[in-house]
Amino acid sequence: MTGEIDPEGNLGGRDTMTRLADFLFEAGMLRRTPRTGYQFLGSGGENVAEHSFRTALIGFVLAKMAGADPFRTAMLCLFHDLPEARTGDFNYVNKLYNRCDSERALRDALSGTGLEDDVLPLFHELEASRTAEARLAQDADQLDLIVNLKERQDLGNPYARKWIECSLERLRTDAARELARAVIDTDHTEWWFFGPHKSWWSRKNGGEAKE
Repeated sequence: MTGEIDPEGNLGGRDTMTRLADFLFEAGMLRRTPRTGYQFLGSGGENVAEHSFRTALIGFVLAKMAGADPFRTAMLCLFHDLPEARTGDFNYVNKLYNRCDSERALRDALSGTGLEDDVLPLFHELEASRTAEARLAQDADQLDLIVNLKERQDLGNPYARKWIECSLERLRTDAARELARAVIDTDHTEWWFFGPHKSWWSRKNGGEAKE
């Protein structure tokens, strides 16, 4: 794999700019890396890049709610699944039988990029889970799943509710539990079906709806 280091740490003479290009191509692999849990749910699906994007947004929101650093929380979320470009996504069933070295994967991805001192501490902070930002980032990871599960429930998947209940038990912060309750109580179509104008659906060919 491009950018993989050998046991002596040799990068084959690739300079920093080339390694940064490698890094960007590698990050793009997350668009083609599926989140594997949905095969058990029976409906829905997403890739790791999609998951990471909304998790970062959720982390930002949770940190604002909790009075923590929203920017650091979002960065913890943004990078949290980057190793999966190399390892793939292991769902809860997979993890019963398989192990992966996420830290090694991340170190190899970052080696020679000059980003090591910025990104590796985020990985270690998230793993240690001692800071408010790390706990909020972990909850953002779960909340993104809960949002997807609520969509599946609204669309008729009978198992989504059970998965939501399990995910709720994993939440660690009051902010996440509060936001999760709002998600569960909100139909996933309301943001567009009832707005920006309550009668948008009666507007035709650019004409104004009658009040």
